[in-house]
Amino acid sequence: MLNKVLDLLDPLLILSAALMGVALYLIFVWVPTETNQGAVQRILYFHVPVAWGSMMGIFVVSGSSFMYLWKKNEKWDRLAVASAEVGVIFGAMMLLSGMIWARPVWAVWWTGEAKLTTALILFFIYVAYLMFRAYFPPGTQRQRLAAIIGVIGAVDTPIIYFAANLWSQAHPPLVTGPAADAESALGSDLGTVLLASTLAFSFLFIYMVQTRYKIRKSEDDLVELKRASSASAMTGAN
Repeated sequence: MLNKVLDLLDPLLILSAALMGVALYLIFVWVPTETNQGAVQRILYFHVPVAWGSMMGIFVVSGSSFMYLWKKNEKWDRLAVASAEVGVIFGAMMLLSGMIWARPVWAVWWTGEAKLTTALILFFIYVAYLMFRAYFPPGTQRQRLAAIIGVIGAVDTPIIYFAANLWSQAHPPLVTGPAADAESALGSDLGTVLLASTLAFSFLFIYMVQTRYKIRKSEDDLVELKRASSASAMTGAN
C-alpha cells in the first residue's frame, strides 16, 4: 500500500498531471475557436503532441538499441523495449486523432498522401519490433536483432517531419519546428497552447517509459531469480 502511495507521489507523474490540467484548460477554455475549421480544430493540440511523442519514442528506441549493440548492457535493451511499448500507443493515438480530424475537414477518414503513409509505416515499425520481441526465442540473438530493427526504424522519422513540405498534398505544411514556414506558422495564442500541450504529453511519455522500464527490470530480475533457483535445485539434487 505504501509503495502505491509513493508511486502516486512520483515527481514526473505530478508534473505531467499538472501540465495536462493546464493544457486542457488552455485548449477548451482559453484559446479562441479557430475561424475556418471551428471546434474540430482543437484536435490539433492532441494530434501534434502525440505525433511528436511517437517520433520521440522511435528515436529513443534507436538510440538505446545503438547503445546496446555497443555496450551490450541490458539496461539499454530494457529502455528500447519500454520506449517501443509507449511509442506504439502514441503512434496509434496519432493515427486515430488524425482520422477523426480528417473526416470533417477533408470529408474522408484516410488519404494515401505521403505524411499519412509514412506515419502509418512508423506505427508498423513499432508493431514489427514488438512482435519480433514477443515471438523470437529469448536470448542475446533476439536482443541483437531487435536492436538492429530499432536502429533502422528511426530513418522514417525525418521523412514524416518533412513529408508535407516535400510532397505538397492535403496535409498542411509545417507549422512548428526549425523547418516551419513563417507564413504558415501558428499565431501566438495557438502556438502557446500547442507548446503547453506538447510539454504535457512529453512529460507523460517520459513518465510512462520510466514506469514501464521499472516493470521490465522487475520482470527480468524475476526470470533471473527463477533460473538461479532452478540451477540451485538441480545442484542440490545431484
